[in-house]
Order: sequence, then structure tokens, then C-alpha cells
Amino acid sequence: MSRIESVQHETCVFPPPQDLVAQATISGMTTYAALCTDAARDYEGFWAKLARENLFWKKPFAKVLDETNAPFYKWFEDGELNASYNCLDRHLENGNADKTAIIFEADDGKVTTATYRQLHQKVCKLAIA
Repeated sequence: MSRIESVQHETCVFPPPQDLVAQATISGMTTYAALCTDAARDYEGFWAKLARENLFWKKPFAKVLDETNAPFYKWFEDGELNASYNCLDRHLENGNADKTAIIFEADDGKVTTATYRQLHQKVCKLAIA
């Protein structure tokens, strides 16, 4: 059996460290299953709630989903947001500036990390280049 085939049959469970579990947004399979149930029951309402609670909108959306041109669905099409702000800048304001934003492991095994502050500095440098 090739190495790739053997990975397809993996049965081991690798639980995360407890300190990481304590910080998780979704605390376990029970919470996950409840979220899946909510999403299945009312997917537009489910995603609208998450979008309103977790994203900063420059212009809030009024319509969640436009299904008139299936399969080319449009989500939140009348809303406007700044993806860079939502992914990076807001972490400078909410106390996470010095937390790790990116962990990169190169092919040689060397690991490099960047905090939100460091990543923001690099993005700003690239933006003015």
C-alpha cells in the first residue's frame, strides 16, 4: 500500500490540547451539531446572523441571498465590506495585535510566525510599494 493510500484509512484520533479547546469558538461536537441543525433549518437566517455578528460592514446588506440566477447565487450583494480590515486591521484594535496571525512551515521544516501587528506592517509596506 502506498503512503498516500495509508492516510486515507487513518483511524487515529488526535485530540487538541485542553488549553486550545478552552479558547475554541465551537466547544465540541454537540455545539457543532447544533450549528449544523440551525443552518439546515434556516440557512439564510443562519448566515445573515453570522455575517452581522462577525464582520464589520461599511454598508450593511439588506438581502442575504439572491437565487434568481442559479447556479450563480449572490450572497450579501448589496452590502459592502473591507476584507483586509475584517481579516487584519480589526485585530490591532481588539487587543490581538501581538497574537500569532500566521504560522508558516517551509518544506525544510523551518517554522516562521507573524503577529497581526507584524503582518499589518508588511501589508502596509506592500500597499505603498
